[in-house]
Amino acid sequence: MTLQHLAVSGYRSLRDVVIPLHRLTLITGANGSGKSNLFRSLKLIVAAARGDLMGCLAREGGLPAVMWAGPETLSRGMRSGDAPIQGGPRAKPVRLRLGFAADPFSYAVELGYPQERRTAFALDPERKGEWIWAGSPFHPRALLCSDSGERDPDRGLFQVGVDPQERPEVLLLREQILSWRFYDSFRTDPEAPARCPVVGTRCFALAADGRDLPAAVQTILESGDGEAFLAAVDDAFPGAHVSVNHGDGLFRLQFHQPGLLRPLQSAELSDGTLRYLLLTAALFSPRLPPLMVLNEPEGSLHPDLLLPLARLIRSCSQRTQVWVIAHSPRLIEALSGGDDCHRVHLVRELGSTEIPEQTMLERSAWRWPS
Repeated sequence: MTLQHLAVSGYRSLRDVVIPLHRLTLITGANGSGKSNLFRSLKLIVAAARGDLMGCLAREGGLPAVMWAGPETLSRGMRSGDAPIQGGPRAKPVRLRLGFAADPFSYAVELGYPQERRTAFALDPERKGEWIWAGSPFHPRALLCSDSGERDPDRGLFQVGVDPQERPEVLLLREQILSWRFYDSFRTDPEAPARCPVVGTRCFALAADGRDLPAAVQTILESGDGEAFLAAVDDAFPGAHVSVNHGDGLFRLQFHQPGLLRPLQSAELSDGTLRYLLLTAALFSPRLPPLMVLNEPEGSLHPDLLLPLARLIRSCSQRTQVWVIAHSPRLIEALSGGDDCHRVHLVRELGSTEIPEQTMLERSAWRWPS
């Protein structure tokens, strides 16, 4: 499944955005422009597939804390400063909407406040609608299944009993969404899970916190493209290579450098070296997900490692879809220098995340179900 658009409306600074997604998509922008909100919105879609959407919103402070806090529309006068920024009579209900367009199936969910206000749970999110349709652009004739939320507002399309023979698209889409992989700020402190030995079990995908790094590296060496993995390590650290000691059943990562008489253990590695090895293991996973999201992978890396990292990301995007959120000018330049990378630059205007260079034609590629 290849995502073509991510659409978010009413979530934090994302008043109404449509993000085009390519094989390699680079999201850039200043602090506070909305990059982290896009990252969170993707995770909310995963939570919907997992059945934990309401719990995730509660952990973010509840629906009042995550809803767009500005006026329903930003008029031309508000944008120019000629008119005060103020609310008014709302033409539409207050809604938080998340969705994506993909091939072969697309998805959208809409949340709002309960109609019944005479309850202590009057601010509890309520599912107002949920849709799955075939293809990318929405059309009523392409609709495969939908749920208005009236029967059970807390249980969506992915949680109700579904017959695999009658609704295979629901199970297939759920499996695809749950296989998305997010890597956000690997821990590299002295107590980081990646610095500890682990019991050896085959690991075809690195965990989000990197706790199974030694097992993931050994799996790559045995069942993946071990030669390319070692070449990538040598590209970043000339003359160095890694191995895994597993003599007593516990797997320990070892880093071999020229001039040293013994390999360094994970606990001895610098933060930048360990982080780079974690990213390399993630990008060389033998079983890549349909979508891999890297949130600020350049953190704690020396500038000399950013070009090798860009080469790793480009190589991975040839095998799966990759979304990178980056701050570093050097990494941004290295990734956006070719035709294979689509860059989306975000700005914040009057509290709202905007894509200045986006055309109406690009926005019209997405249409919310109703």
